[in-house]
Amino acid sequence: MDFKDYQKQEDARIAICIGHLEAGVNFVDIRTAYIDENVKIGAGTVIGPCVTLEGNTIIGKNCRILQNSRIENSVVGDGVEIQSSVVVESEIGEGTKVGPFAYLRPGSRIGKDCKVGDFVEVKNSSFGDGSKASHLTYIGDSDVGRDVNIGCGVVFVNYDGTHKHRTTVGDSAFIGCNTNLVSPVKVEDGAYIAAGSTVTEDVPEDALCIARARQKNIRGWAAEKGLYRK
Repeated sequence: MDFKDYQKQEDARIAICIGHLEAGVNFVDIRTAYIDENVKIGAGTVIGPCVTLEGNTIIGKNCRILQNSRIENSVVGDGVEIQSSVVVESEIGEGTKVGPFAYLRPGSRIGKDCKVGDFVEVKNSSFGDGSKASHLTYIGDSDVGRDVNIGCGVVFVNYDGTHKHRTTVGDSAFIGCNTNLVSPVKVEDGAYIAAGSTVTEDVPEDALCIARARQKNIRGWAAEKGLYRK
C-alpha cells in the first residue's frame, strides 16, 4: 500500500467516525477509533481511544466503550460499560459492566445488570440477569441463572480431553472462590458451594456443598525436612 492508498483509507475511516459524531456519538479521540462501515452506535455513547468495532456490531445508547476494547459482530444493549476487553459474536444486556481485561468468546449471552470483571473469560454460555463474576474466572459451555455470584478463581471444567460438556447453575446460587465445576454437573437454585471445592456431582436446591479434603497440620514437618530453621 502506497501513501495515497493509505490516505484514502484513513479519510474513509475518519468519515465513518464523523458520521457517528453527527448522530450523537461522543469520541475521546476520534483519530484513534476504528469502526467498520456496517457498525451501528446509539446516541449518547462514548467511544474511548484505541477502540475497534468490527463487522455487524450494534452498540446501544448511552454506552461507554472505553480504551483498548475490541468488539466484533456483537450486540451491546443500552447503558453498557466495556473497558479494555474483547467481545466476539456475543450479546450483552442493558446496564452490564464488562472488564477490564475480560474476554467474551463466541456464543456468550450476558444478561442485564451483570458484572463480568477483570480477567474473566466466557465462552458459549448464558449468564442471567444480575449475575456477577468479578475476577479471574473461566465460564465455558454453561447456563448460569439470575443473581448468581461466582467467586474469584472459579473454573467451569468443560473439556474431558475428547468432548465438551455443559454445566448448569440455578438462580441465586453462590459459587465460592477457587471452585472447580466438573461438567456435566448441575447446581440447583439457591445452592452454596464452599470455597476450594471440586464439584463432580449435582448440588441440590438450597444445599451447602463442601467438596474438599479436611485440613491436617503436621507439626514440625518443615524443620524435620531441613526446610525451616528458627
